[in-house]
Amino acid sequence: MTEPTGPQIGRDEWVARAGERFQTRTGPLGAVERAAARIHPAIRFGALVTAAGVFGIATSDGYYQRVGFNTLYYALLALGLNVVVGWAGLLDLGYVAFFGIGAYTYAFLDSDKFHLHWPPIATMAIAMVGCAIIGLFVGLPSRRLLGDYLAIITLFFGQIFYNVVGNLSITNGPNGLTNLDPLSFFGLQINTVREYYYVALVLFVLVVVVLWLVNNSRTGRAWRSLREDQLAAQLLGMPINPLKLLAFSFGAAVAGLTGTLFAALEVNIFPSNFYLDVLITLYAIVVLGGAGSMAGAILGAFSITVGIEILNSTGNSPTLFYLSASRLFYIGLGVALVVWLRPWRWLVFVVGATIGLGFAVNAVATAAWPSGTHPLPNSGQSTFLSGWVVELTSPIHVGNFAYGVLIAAVLGITLVKGRLRKLLVIPLIYLAAFVWENELVLNPSVTALILLGALLVALMIARPSGLLGKARVELG
Repeated sequence: MTEPTGPQIGRDEWVARAGERFQTRTGPLGAVERAAARIHPAIRFGALVTAAGVFGIATSDGYYQRVGFNTLYYALLALGLNVVVGWAGLLDLGYVAFFGIGAYTYAFLDSDKFHLHWPPIATMAIAMVGCAIIGLFVGLPSRRLLGDYLAIITLFFGQIFYNVVGNLSITNGPNGLTNLDPLSFFGLQINTVREYYYVALVLFVLVVVVLWLVNNSRTGRAWRSLREDQLAAQLLGMPINPLKLLAFSFGAAVAGLTGTLFAALEVNIFPSNFYLDVLITLYAIVVLGGAGSMAGAILGAFSITVGIEILNSTGNSPTLFYLSASRLFYIGLGVALVVWLRPWRWLVFVVGATIGLGFAVNAVATAAWPSGTHPLPNSGQSTFLSGWVVELTSPIHVGNFAYGVLIAAVLGITLVKGRLRKLLVIPLIYLAAFVWENELVLNPSVTALILLGALLVALMIARPSGLLGKARVELG
């Protein structure tokens, strides 16, 4: 018996067809996504925690352990931000301030600053409760605001925090607070990065369990209703303002807890640890994973943290999975060509023509300027491509100019269609390789932000709801 496709007697058509509002991925990826969705969340989470625990045992390298710790604390921050942004739909741009408040609370109570040296568990509890109360007060003046107005108010709060801790004598201004006490629980002192990794893993499990229970409670359902339509939720009798304040408090408490953990491992904290770059990274994590999805926040934290480590590396330095930024860049170019160029004969033609163009340009450049076309030692420039792409010994001015030309070329090629666009891709690819070798690879920190930004833009075009977010399509 087939389901009726038209209006039904006694049923609202929009409600009856509400399932159509949610897009599902098609193809092999869609099949994998649906198969994973049939597995109970507790089993999936248990497998994730088990894998994380095995990772901590399997590696003895402090670098990998630190990357694991960074992933966990960014995941904790993203989960707290997801409560405010993903569940309640409130644009909070002052979130990092709560992270900083938690860190400075630990610095005040567990250091030689005031010679207090409180038990870390008590400090963590105070930081969580204190941040929750401050989040309540931050939410009070903004409970009637939405969208841009709420963003401005919360951003103002974040900037106030940054300027206060950067100028007060009690926080030692820009010099920060140093020599903080290590964590200790019931006489057991936490000293190594591996031990901090496992403490972060335990806190991560506890936060996920609590937030999962809250999300599946009446409060969680009310938050989602508030996110979808505040007016409709209010007409249904939901307490809108208390729900907003509760979301602010929950998110702030998670951020405060994470701040204490971060401060204990870092030993020294500075105002620059809580600047806008951290907020941008957290929003990138939530957007990449899918706002409103706990699994998405975790996946986003892993992707961004590991991605930044890879992109900040050079070809001469070891990195995660033995990848480097250069290899990742050229692999990405190749995958993009394979996905985009159709029919296949165009792929063969473009690749062959690009290779030929590179050797020709390199031969002419090295013949005309033999002293200035050699890669810099230990710069990250790909020596194995020195016979194909021109690598300058002093690329500063030429690299900057070529970078500007590349941006203009990328924008211009979007205005061209058909075969001409495919032909123009050939010099564009070579220009991108030239800019990479002579500009971007020499500035890995800036390059990481540029490529992550490009990745997010491409993802938002391909999947606006994020990797694990549910896309909604309104019925006309």
